[in-house]
Order: sequence, then C-alpha cells, then structure tokens
Amino acid sequence: MSVRKAKHAGSWYSSNARELNNQLDGWLSTVNTVYRPARAIIAPHAGYSYCGACGAYAYKQVDPTTVKRVFILGPSHHVLLTGCALTGSSFYNTPLYNLEVDKEVTEELMETGLFEKMNRSTDEDEHSIELHLPYIAKAMESKRNKFTIVPILVGSLSSEKEREYGKLLSKYLLNPDNLFVVSSDFCHWGKRFHYFYRDSRYEQINESIEALDKKGMDYIEQLDAVGFSEYIKKYRNTICGRYPIGVFLNAVEALKQLNGLSPKMTFRFLKYSQSNQCEDFEDSSVSYAAGVLLMS
Repeated sequence: MSVRKAKHAGSWYSSNARELNNQLDGWLSTVNTVYRPARAIIAPHAGYSYCGACGAYAYKQVDPTTVKRVFILGPSHHVLLTGCALTGSSFYNTPLYNLEVDKEVTEELMETGLFEKMNRSTDEDEHSIELHLPYIAKAMESKRNKFTIVPILVGSLSSEKEREYGKLLSKYLLNPDNLFVVSSDFCHWGKRFHYFYRDSRYEQINESIEALDKKGMDYIEQLDAVGFSEYIKKYRNTICGRYPIGVFLNAVEALKQLNGLSPKMTFRFLKYSQSNQCEDFEDSSVSYAAGVLLMS
C-alpha cells in the first residue's frame, strides 16, 4: 500500500488531529448552507491561517450524502508540466484520516494517454492538492471510508489542451456521484510576485486588486471559458489556479454542447478575501475566493 505523506502538515496547517478538527469545525460553524449541494467548488490552497476561513464557504455547501468520488484539480507549482499528471499512491494521508485514491478511475484516465504519473517527491512537494485534503476529510466525515479521491496535477496548458482535458472530464462532472474541487488562489500582488497591476480609478491598491479579481470571477460566474481565457491574457492576473479553472470551465462548456441533454448550471462566489490590505508598492498580498457550482 502506497501512502502519500501529509508533507505540509505542521507548517501550512495543524498536524494535530484534534486541533485541526476543532479549527475546521470553527470555520464551518460560522458559515450558512446557502448554495447546496455543490457539484464543484473553487477554493484556496494557502496556509490555513490565511485562507481557512474563506475555504469554509465552499466546503459548507458540500452534501456528503450525494458524493462518492472527489476529483481534485490542483496547479503545479514546482514541476513544469505541459499536460496533467496523476498520482501513483493508493492513499493520501491527512491528520484526520487517510483518503483512498480511486484506482479504477485513475487507471481509466491513464489509459487515455493524456496523463503522466507523478513521482513521489512531486506528489508530496505539491501543496495545491494537499491543502484541500483535510477539508475534504472534514466535509465527508459522515462517509468516511465510503468515498474515493482522484487527484489531478494540472500543468501550464494551452487553450487547446484546456479544451481537451475539459471535454475528457466533462462526463465525470456530469455524474452526480462526483464532486470537483478546483484549487486556486487569486491575485498574487507585490514584489514577492513581480506583479504590480494598478487601476488608477481606485484610491487604494487593495481596492484595485479586488476589482481586478472580480473581473475574472465574473467570467467564472458566467461559466465563460473563452472570456476567462481572454481576461487572463489581457491582465496577466497571477491566479495560480488559472489552468485548473480553465479545465473546469471547458468541462462545463462541453456539457453545454449536449444537444437537449445539457444540465442547468449556475455558479456563485460566496466569499472573497485578501491576506493583506496593500497600501503601497512595498506591500504584498494574495487573494482568496470560494465559489460553488450547482447543477440540475
């Protein structure tokens, strides 16, 4: 049995099961169930002290009674990929309990020839998937050991590849047994990130950042894959999960093309926050957003 270690536990989030459980309970208890049951969510992957409260807005909308499988689409931060990669592990460790990888679906995806396999170090070094695992474990705790996960590491994709992977994954998105978790932070602004976009119509830098992020969030709420891609090209906004978001939006686009069978789909962002309120060009911040797709 191959188990991927929770490498970022103890630094990005608590490695103590009781402390972590209480923390997640605390954040979730402050959020209302307003947009449920989620078929897909977009949520952040920074350290929990920065974005844990934001992520609760998305995970509160997950109904564990309807979910048998969780797809996790995370961007690659450390390894250059021009496609997507799958795990070779059988389980992913969390301080709460281990999550089982769906062997059948992983093999099915590998057989398409469109995926490569992550080696253990790539898998464990990447935080964009790991930071969602405790929240998934918490949201699904009533179905512990009765659901599986499909982690997918998403590389720097061309628009054509976003469409290709989106079309491939659309059949899984259509299946009501599946939940999609799209891992992304939003604007990374300041010296640390070499990004200084400023709209002079806004007095404060943090207001300019929020307006920029919300332009992109509007395209996502409209489920507009082309519009979001053009927005990224125009503003170069440093949304680290832009490729997973692109794949997700193209999966939705593929479902729109089902003649007479296209489901009704709506997406809504429920929370937006920033790690720091930037006031001058010496400051830095990362933005976070939590959104939910409903489908009927």
